[in-house]
Amino acid sequence: MQPVNKLLLCLLFTMIHLHMAAQQQISLWPNGAPGFENRKGEPEQAKDWWVKNIHNPSITVYLPAANKANGTAVLVCPGGGHKALVYNSEGRDAALFLNSLGITAFVLKYRLFREDNSPYTLDKEVKMDAYRAMRLIRSRAGTWGIDTAKLGMMGFSAGGEVVSLIAYQNGDGDNSAIDSVDRFNGRPNFQVLIYPGPLGIPAAVTATAPPAFLLAANNDDCCSEPVMQLAAAYRKAKASVELHLYSVDKHAFNMGYRSPFVSIKGWPQRLADWLTDNGYSK
Repeated sequence: MQPVNKLLLCLLFTMIHLHMAAQQQISLWPNGAPGFENRKGEPEQAKDWWVKNIHNPSITVYLPAANKANGTAVLVCPGGGHKALVYNSEGRDAALFLNSLGITAFVLKYRLFREDNSPYTLDKEVKMDAYRAMRLIRSRAGTWGIDTAKLGMMGFSAGGEVVSLIAYQNGDGDNSAIDSVDRFNGRPNFQVLIYPGPLGIPAAVTATAPPAFLLAANNDDCCSEPVMQLAAAYRKAKASVELHLYSVDKHAFNMGYRSPFVSIKGWPQRLADWLTDNGYSK
């Protein structure tokens, strides 16, 4: 293990302990998800790397050190094939890394449409969760010291598909909504897609598409093609995009800490560089 990676791991574990008491989980809807309010009280199931049985979708808040916070925020969407959420290594670890850059992070627990006997669909309930989470964050921007023009989304694998559900639409809220949260815009100002799945990847984008950071391994049978297609669409539209295509490690290397490959271990620094170059991190 390279010395820099030992230091990064030590930093990660230290931050995990520091943040355990500071975490706050907030339900997206106080009374439960619309149409499924009766399932709000069903307990989630969690073991080892996964979380399942999510019927009360929520965000968990990860705040950076007050003297480091820069106003940028990111909603993190873990992967898991829509059958489970890879919560720790594609949710918590990503949030803590963003915190180290001064970025406020929120990890989304969205409903799983491929879980056994799931009553949910990708285009309705999962999309609803993504929009609601973004609108909820914007509605409380003052509480968390967030610049609403610097709110992005980050998705791993299936979580990248969740990002794609709302990244290419205008996201306008309903000004006449009874619930004030639903009046806010739900579209991200930028997006980070780490080996995203193919669902929701558009054939074309406009020049106003959210600036995108795309990353995958070339030999990822699932997800190298989606990032290549999306990068090509961005280039054709002359929209802002950065693509990293690695030759090794296939799929699901998470934040790279456990990978045997030096290039994969270092990919979070490429993201940090991009966030700095685009004015989202200082």
